[in-house]
Amino acid sequence: MPDPIRLTLERDPAEVVKSQRGTHRIFIGMAAGVGKTYRALNELRERLERGEDALIGVLETHGRRETVAAAEGLPLFPRREIVRGGTTITELDVDGLMARKPYIVLIDELAHSNAPGSPNEKRWQDVEALRDAGIHVLSTMNVQHLESLNDTVARLTGVRVRERVPDHVLHDADELVLIDLPPEDLRERLRAGKIYAPEKVEQSLSNFFTLPNLTALREIALRHVAQAVEMEVPDGQPAAHEVVVVAIAAEETAARLIRRGGQLSERLHGELHVVTVRPERLGQEQSRLLDVCREITDALGGHFEVLERDKGIGAALVAYAGRVHATQIVMGETSRSRWAELLRGDIIKFVLRETRGVDVHVISRD
Repeated sequence: MPDPIRLTLERDPAEVVKSQRGTHRIFIGMAAGVGKTYRALNELRERLERGEDALIGVLETHGRRETVAAAEGLPLFPRREIVRGGTTITELDVDGLMARKPYIVLIDELAHSNAPGSPNEKRWQDVEALRDAGIHVLSTMNVQHLESLNDTVARLTGVRVRERVPDHVLHDADELVLIDLPPEDLRERLRAGKIYAPEKVEQSLSNFFTLPNLTALREIALRHVAQAVEMEVPDGQPAAHEVVVVAIAAEETAARLIRRGGQLSERLHGELHVVTVRPERLGQEQSRLLDVCREITDALGGHFEVLERDKGIGAALVAYAGRVHATQIVMGETSRSRWAELLRGDIIKFVLRETRGVDVHVISRD
């Protein structure tokens, strides 16, 4: 297996000392089976041998022999039991770890959703709580679980990942360890039964673990992790002040627009603003969609705002873009009928006509 690629995100030493917050090292890869957990366990063992107070907080072996062997003999903190409807579920014991306060702890599968009744909804939130308590963390995740890549991965692989990690978690980490493996090597590991049970191998090879899918995911992992490091410049300031404004409506396509805008703002090292003009009538489903959009925007580290429609949608968008000094505007292809455009005007044409020095990106609805 190739050596991992270590990418350190620079942090202001004064801020680290001031906060006394635990550090976070993420082992990230393109897919299951590349060896993220195996590498993290080996590092935990090395730290234990150096005399550090190191524990496994939660480990998901999925029955993989190599992972089980790598964990043998390492101290494992007991999980918290949650009883629901006669069924006992176990999750990471955040409170217990904070009381025990080890120096460093391994938290596997960062994107995991906790069972109802847990202190936090997501495992990455557990990690943040541990870091706030001064505990250092090693964690693992696959790149397709990043919020901003959800639509890209779905388009490339045909698989919609439901458990997602906000991009700010990756950017707030102190070090990323990219576990890289050539796609054909990963397929060989799958054929050898090192990832899934034998009855799942052929289905996996012909579905998610196809050579084109893995090649695309590998490229995404390499580019995205390198990009995250490039964003961290020595003085902590963005390399260029770009402001990306994403204009959405309360529609199903809005989430895809926000993620596209998030990718653009990340590439440009800029700010992300997501805006919508208040509908004349806001139904229950529209309200739900806007709540989802606000959550996605927060996950991408952006600012969400609902604008008043005093002088029309186009005018509200142009005024906001001017107020925040937008350099990029992302809009979706119109869903209006031709008749509605004749009556109310084409919003995209209005924005193009009324803005200067701004790049306008129109995203297809397909």
